[in-house]
Amino acid sequence: MMVLKSKKMKALTAGIMLTLAMGLLGGCGSDKKEAGDKKVNVGIVQMVEHEALDAANKGFVDGMAAKGFKEGQNVVYDKQNAQADQSNLQNIAHRFVSNKVDLICAIATPAAQTVANVTSDIPIVATAVTDYEAAKLVKSKEKPGTNVTGTTDMNPVEAQLELLLKLVPDAKTIGTIYCSSEVNSQLQVELLKKAAAAKGITVKEATVSTVNDIQQAAHSLAGDVQAIYVPTDNVLASAMPTLNVVTTEAKLPVICGEGGMVRAGGLATLGIDYYRLGVQTGEMAADILNGKAKPAEMPIQAQKEFTVTINKKEAQKIGLTIPEDVLKGAQVVE
Repeated sequence: MMVLKSKKMKALTAGIMLTLAMGLLGGCGSDKKEAGDKKVNVGIVQMVEHEALDAANKGFVDGMAAKGFKEGQNVVYDKQNAQADQSNLQNIAHRFVSNKVDLICAIATPAAQTVANVTSDIPIVATAVTDYEAAKLVKSKEKPGTNVTGTTDMNPVEAQLELLLKLVPDAKTIGTIYCSSEVNSQLQVELLKKAAAAKGITVKEATVSTVNDIQQAAHSLAGDVQAIYVPTDNVLASAMPTLNVVTTEAKLPVICGEGGMVRAGGLATLGIDYYRLGVQTGEMAADILNGKAKPAEMPIQAQKEFTVTINKKEAQKIGLTIPEDVLKGAQVVE
């Protein structure tokens, strides 16, 4: 009888030990659960609707998905467009903070500045921002030191000027149009002026506040310049057909900051691929959400390859022949 009772006690003890062990293992498993396995909330705020920013937006979502964060499965997006309105940006930023999103993607410099002013806690990953330091978003590009990081759309401005001179070799005076309140545009124009001065070329500036100023600004340059350079400016990018009305009539070549602006009426660019830039940004955001990186320690990333885009239809309208060496390997808009 004692032997039987002893066997039963041993069996019971073994069962309890096994149950405890399984419980401990289960607890360890839940503690080590990957961040990518849980549902996260991400706010996306886009400054305004135009091809470049739309492409960056799509690229961001695809970059996140490539790293395991798939919409409808483990990530919920709150996608907002401010339609170039500062009050809308403020409302959207406060909405994200109030909803306690896990991360914010800010597309364009004004969008990044607005959300950064509203929260210093929520990670912000930005794109389509030209200079993070000039915009006062980070302490340095190499080590941001804030809750902001992301990708830069800094253009190869000097190379774009070289492209302009290949297309208009006799140019002595070139014009530029940009929004006076966009820090990124001011920076690009300063780089243009420096590169042009080194070649003995004069740059005439015309600034705008809204799309309603564009035609007047273009008319102020027509007749005085041999070509126009337009940086990656959100106001101009959202209204290229408006600019095109004046420049086509004046037979003025327009060299743009990026390909979407060329497809919308410009002549040519050597520029950023905003979709690829968005993908790069999404991958950075995924690493932050997975706990692999912190914005404060994550260097600003840049695109190293640029694409030539030529609008042959626009070239024909203004009577300009594109050199064969420029056409070779270029993306051509017919």
